[in-house]
Amino acid sequence: MKFIHLLYVPTLACDMACRYCYLEDNTKDRMQQYTPLETLDFAVKKFREGGVMPFNISLHGGEVSTLSREDFRYVIKYINDYYEENYDEISAAGFRVGRPHIKTNLYSINKHIDTIREFNVSISGSLDLPLSLHQDYRVTKGGSKTLDKILQNVALLRDIPNKKKVSATIFNEHFQHIDQIIEDIKFLHRETCLDMNDFNFMIGFDYNSNGVLHALDEGGQVEFFRRMHREFDGTDLDKGVNGAWFAEFTPDYCTNCDNCGEKFFLLEKNGDIYSCVRGQGHEEFKYGNIYENSVEEILQTAEIKILTAHNNVGFNDECAACQYLYLCKTGCPFVKNVYHSDKSYTCLLQKELYKNRNFCPDDNPSATAYNYLLKMHPNLATDFKPTVYQENSLLDLIAKDPKLRYIYDPDAFILEVGGERYPLQSQLMKNNRQILQIFSGFDVKIRVRKEVLEAESEYPQNNALFVQLLSGDCHVYGDEQRLKQKHVATLQVYKFVLEDCEEDGFYVYDLTAFLSGFKKYLSKENPNNIFFTTTHLRDYHYVKQKNNAYYHIAAINLPFQNAEFNYLEGLI
Repeated sequence: MKFIHLLYVPTLACDMACRYCYLEDNTKDRMQQYTPLETLDFAVKKFREGGVMPFNISLHGGEVSTLSREDFRYVIKYINDYYEENYDEISAAGFRVGRPHIKTNLYSINKHIDTIREFNVSISGSLDLPLSLHQDYRVTKGGSKTLDKILQNVALLRDIPNKKKVSATIFNEHFQHIDQIIEDIKFLHRETCLDMNDFNFMIGFDYNSNGVLHALDEGGQVEFFRRMHREFDGTDLDKGVNGAWFAEFTPDYCTNCDNCGEKFFLLEKNGDIYSCVRGQGHEEFKYGNIYENSVEEILQTAEIKILTAHNNVGFNDECAACQYLYLCKTGCPFVKNVYHSDKSYTCLLQKELYKNRNFCPDDNPSATAYNYLLKMHPNLATDFKPTVYQENSLLDLIAKDPKLRYIYDPDAFILEVGGERYPLQSQLMKNNRQILQIFSGFDVKIRVRKEVLEAESEYPQNNALFVQLLSGDCHVYGDEQRLKQKHVATLQVYKFVLEDCEEDGFYVYDLTAFLSGFKKYLSKENPNNIFFTTTHLRDYHYVKQKNNAYYHIAAINLPFQNAEFNYLEGLI
């Protein structure tokens, strides 16, 4: 089963005429033969029959609240029932099951307040900050101001226990009023029912703004980020500025996809399917029509069109050496094509955020870049293939030293997760990066080839399996002030204990309780790390580092066989 995020547009109509609307003059509902509910129901059933399951269905527009009360309730109830009926299957796949969710301008939600209350609808509203510019830029189609009514509608949500938040898009014109933005954030947090810790900034780009608004350059983006931190770090909005406010660039969002066409889909009421709200209405980001095309055709078209969009603009050499490519994936393909740019329009801001939040820099960016290019720019991949063998290189040193060969042996350790087996390599020898999903209910075992405990060991019974567990969160260690993953725990299991369970030339040891015992120290945001070796091989690694400068440089990071993983609690 393939799982996707589905944005559904039940109407293109909108009751506002924002000066920088990406849909321009298309915010009106065209006469169509399908009701909002009919298209959603048809699409979900067809996706399911094609082996695809939406793990999230969110409503977008146009403006969702322009629907009639009846149509709005029908669609919301459908999504609510869908989540309830498929809760177990979605949860077991590792996705959180939420509530029905709408993206709205908040201007007309008052007419749907009963449905919002009945189904505890989650709301994400849009505002302009500062609020004085909202008055100018976000007006009705008749030119009337909207802010007072929107704030009145927000007040209607005060006693409803639903998740409610707002977001604001920042252009250069907004940035010029940064002091007022700060005061308005405090006002909304203090005077409304909005918890402004749960709030999102988005960075605008030059598109469909009719010359009214202009993109904030990268230096301004970084200054905006820093100013927000100077103002709000350590305050009652510390959680927001260090969390949700700039979460658009963290791994949970589409910015962390190699090919977003594999996961994100926007469906309009007439059945047209696009990449997302940015690509909506653009032929080069249209994947087909759910009434006219098969699910297989839609999926293939999605993957090919996103691949084409990235290849249209090429690959930047700087990205090949960047230690955060594994998070950024070079940025949004739609915006890259708007700017005719081969890298993210928020590159400097993203690097600032990754460092600020202690995301671990990639120790082997060249291998990461090569693996990314194999998938997204295969015609360029050979130009970036890492050099793997030269005099006094790591491979050369390993070839000359029998003990090192055991340290880096790719057949020495096999991790077993929920019955699936994963042969482990040294992280220094990998050409690609695999993140395992380990659920709290899975059995996790390590299989150690018996020979490894005896290899180059004068007293094998004194030898032990050595396991090192690291959190994905980082910390600055030592005199050298290196940013490294936090060390959580080590485990040593001696040979005579391992001998209790032998299978097909391997010792098998159960790690389930070990991982569960330290689960609260594992990262919820970044991939965690677990390394395997023996105590005697580990000791030899450090002796070799001391005696050979070439080896010390080549293996300055932990060289042992490892697995990166997300630990997902309580999902099965």
